[in-house]
Amino acid sequence: MICIPCSNHSNTNYEASVSQCLSATAFSLYIRDIHSELNILIILIFIMLTRFKKQNNKMVRANIVSMVLLMHAIVGFPFHARGLSMTYYMMSCPFAEQIVKNSVNNALQADPTLAAGLIRMLFHDCFIEGCDASILLDSTKDNTAEKDSPANLSLRGYEIIDDAKEKIENRCPGVVSCADIVAMAARDAVFWAGGPYYDIPKGRFDGKRSKIEDTRNLPSPFLNASQLIQTFGQRGFTPQDVVALSGAHTLGVARCSSFKARLTVPDSSLDSTFANTLSKTCSAGDNAEQPFDATRNDFDNAYFNALQMKSGVLFSDQTLFNTPRTRNLVNGYALNQAKFFFDFQQAMRKMSNLDVKLGSQGEVRQNCRSIN
Repeated sequence: MICIPCSNHSNTNYEASVSQCLSATAFSLYIRDIHSELNILIILIFIMLTRFKKQNNKMVRANIVSMVLLMHAIVGFPFHARGLSMTYYMMSCPFAEQIVKNSVNNALQADPTLAAGLIRMLFHDCFIEGCDASILLDSTKDNTAEKDSPANLSLRGYEIIDDAKEKIENRCPGVVSCADIVAMAARDAVFWAGGPYYDIPKGRFDGKRSKIEDTRNLPSPFLNASQLIQTFGQRGFTPQDVVALSGAHTLGVARCSSFKARLTVPDSSLDSTFANTLSKTCSAGDNAEQPFDATRNDFDNAYFNALQMKSGVLFSDQTLFNTPRTRNLVNGYALNQAKFFFDFQQAMRKMSNLDVKLGSQGEVRQNCRSIN
């Protein structure tokens, strides 16, 4: 909600009207947890300040600034985070986010399974060398890139990033980084699949390094809860973040090669009926796919319900319920989807800001698949 006070009021009434408008806008942003109105609000503030500069009304201008600072505190998420900004492209490429959203929505309408691919792409990018689009770089004759690692061969959605980048370059050449496009695409995929909307600051630069050996730092599907907590903790994530981010497995599938080891020995944490289902899946080969839960294309809390029923596909999934340190979080998310959504938002914002590159640390690629 954005309201513009009438200009024919007296200064006193106008000041009150402005304050009421900004207060209402701040509250609207707070309850919706959507920051897309910030661009409009900032434009409104500049218009007001210009008006009062002409009138030389210092008191009114001071009150406007105070209200903006109050709004900033109420919203609870900074305009800038680690050198990034919510309004980074407001002047240089104002349609960038809409272009990315359109590319994502069009692709997911045609193939809903790509939502999981875009979220996984962000994770595999950010966990290695930070969120710098290194996952997008193609291998060359002198270098084998991250995307050709066995851990990344099943990644999908590159063509969506390419489509968004091409359209953006036609409008704003050399401005929007591939790293920002990956982060925005993952966010839009979550929302398209029925998950929570969260905004992220922009301004990431693209990295110039992508080496297959770096992918050894990706968490394995065979890690237990303590190992997951340690691995993620080294990057600033809490145990709550680990469980919430694991909830992204509410979308997509796992290949037999990542869970068949669970079927070779008796496993009391695996429901016997579900074990038979996994065995049947693997009878088709290592590349056979098993959905993580019953609603593979819907972002919901069904994944956590599956863990409660000993029907986690990966060992690294089921261990979250088996371990006392994380079991209560699983139970909480299984009971309260809204709580899961809220914590997932916070964890994804943190993931999207992981070790970002700024300024001279990177570049804005012309083509996401190769350095300039």
